[in-house]
Amino acid sequence: MKHSILKMTASVTLLASLVIVAPLSWANDDGGDGHSAFCSQTTRAAFKACVKDIQDDFWESKGVCINISDDVERDDCFKQARLDKRESAVLCREQREARNEVCEAIGEARYDPQIDPANFVNPLEIGSTVAANTYMPLLQGFTRIYEAGDETVTVAVTSETIEIMGVTCIVVRDTVEENGVLIEDTVDWFAQDIEGNVWYFGEIAKNFEEGLLTDLDGSWMAGKDGAKAGIVMKAAPEVGQVYRQEWALAEAEDMGEVLSTSATESSPAASCNGDCLQTRDFTPIEPGVNENKFYAPGIGVIVAFDLEEPDVREELVEYHY
Repeated sequence: MKHSILKMTASVTLLASLVIVAPLSWANDDGGDGHSAFCSQTTRAAFKACVKDIQDDFWESKGVCINISDDVERDDCFKQARLDKRESAVLCREQREARNEVCEAIGEARYDPQIDPANFVNPLEIGSTVAANTYMPLLQGFTRIYEAGDETVTVAVTSETIEIMGVTCIVVRDTVEENGVLIEDTVDWFAQDIEGNVWYFGEIAKNFEEGLLTDLDGSWMAGKDGAKAGIVMKAAPEVGQVYRQEWALAEAEDMGEVLSTSATESSPAASCNGDCLQTRDFTPIEPGVNENKFYAPGIGVIVAFDLEEPDVREELVEYHY
């Protein structure tokens, strides 16, 4: 799960293309209600790819181990390769179970949102001629700063735009510093539709270690390699709603669930009393990881924490325009 308050991503190899070509034997797969079980088909495709990746990684590791001259070091290398294989197999099965749970929650239909640029507003007019989303206001210059232990997260809505699938998206910069050292620098692309829903069209995620760029894991763009946009914040959230916030199979599969629209929470910079939106953010890529977020009207997220570590809170400490 990413550090970002706005979304979660994971660093697993992108497998989106596997959904496009399914074996003919799956063509009439039925979910039990007379409709094709496309969601379950996708789950099986991802599982098969995951298992294949395990085999590839294992044999590559063995090839590396073979070329170690020291007997003890070589033996340790083989042991680690076998251990990694077992642990990866467990994760594949857990991901399959988590994706099946998603299918049960949202149904078996294909995930194929139809993107019509005419249904989206000019993001540079949000806050002037266009009303902002209550819980995720994409107002130019709006900056929020969060703290969680040694980490400081800064989320800033810029005045920059980018066109994706014909839709003009606003650029949001999300940086994470640990003890003053940059560890993540992410550029997110969001767009608001005419109904007020905020869509997520992708990101470029730069991850750093000791000041050096290590990878771009978690990066994706709607319309590329099978990736598709999702609604990251609904215009009028309703308790019980479960929805996809993004979709790039095995790379970005964040989900949201509305838990309450009348929650109470507080942070050093803002609070809400009975009018907070509370959500559960999760992803089948990281089974068992569940994050609660509390959104104050007109501000956005003010508190976020993992359910397994509720005392480790990411709290809003400052916001300004």
